[in-house]
Amino acid sequence: MGKRAVYPGMFDPIHNGHLDVIRRSLLIFDEVVVAVVANPSKAPLFSTRERLELIDEATANLGHGSRFRIVGFDGLLIDLVARERADCIVRGIRAVSDFEYEFQMALMNRKLRSTVETVFLMPDEKYTYVSSRLIKEVASFGASVAEMVPPVVDKRLREKFPPR
Repeated sequence: MGKRAVYPGMFDPIHNGHLDVIRRSLLIFDEVVVAVVANPSKAPLFSTRERLELIDEATANLGHGSRFRIVGFDGLLIDLVARERADCIVRGIRAVSDFEYEFQMALMNRKLRSTVETVFLMPDEKYTYVSSRLIKEVASFGASVAEMVPPVVDKRLREKFPPR
């Protein structure tokens, strides 16, 4: 078995920075599992099912199957990593402000399962300002986010937030 990584997130919605991290992960690992957190307490805009569908469509060109899968999960990430027999957790880091939280999570995951490493990947610099929270906020005011998200996400955001 080759090296398998889990890339977890809310992906509410998936954006071009996420896609960039997925592509970079596929250059490093033999298999990447994109894991969509089903956490209703965070009040996501899109349901878990919708997020899975959006990711599936947005990543269709990456070759689902032997090297790339999408799963939903709830509970502890480290438990999912064990079920998936993964070696590594992939986390995207855009700025220093992301690092402190991600560093704490990586250390907690290491404490819970010492054999699992966390790898931090930076997206292309053109995506460093992009976040799902900002995309939803901008879209809610009717502004275009088409350059920041895959076309399927742009379409679904325009359905959720019709022009004013």
